[in-house]
Amino acid sequence: MELEDRDWRLLEQLQTDARVTNQDLAERVGMSPSACWRRVRQLEEAGIISGYRASVNARRAGMDFHAILHVQLTRHTREIVDRFIAEVLRHDEVLDCFATTGRADYHLRILCRDLDAFNAFMERTLFRLDGIAHIQTNLVLRHIKSGVAIRG
Repeated sequence: MELEDRDWRLLEQLQTDARVTNQDLAERVGMSPSACWRRVRQLEEAGIISGYRASVNARRAGMDFHAILHVQLTRHTREIVDRFIAEVLRHDEVLDCFATTGRADYHLRILCRDLDAFNAFMERTLFRLDGIAHIQTNLVLRHIKSGVAIRG
């Protein structure tokens, strides 16, 4: 599916407020409500819109420990990589995991209740995993911006 200008406008509006009514969304992007509904449905069916989520204030929810981990593997054998990825996928503390170029092979964004919860996570997961050469932890001091804002 090739995106048109109206699709980009729809996506921008939905990223700002996914709870907007179809009527209001149509007005914001200059479409009829029926055409707007059909186009959003097409974007969903094409997998361009993959879901709708609530934005949660982690601190207010009692999740005060936020860190970025830079993980370097000893080797990149299929077994080590598969085991690492499987372990990352099993844990809710891992919000994001990116395979990257550079010194670290993976960058993980971790969110825990507190330092004790983070230590428990590390001891029961990454510290027990064969194939990890080095982990560097950076504490998040202040949250400035997050989320994906796709604009055409």
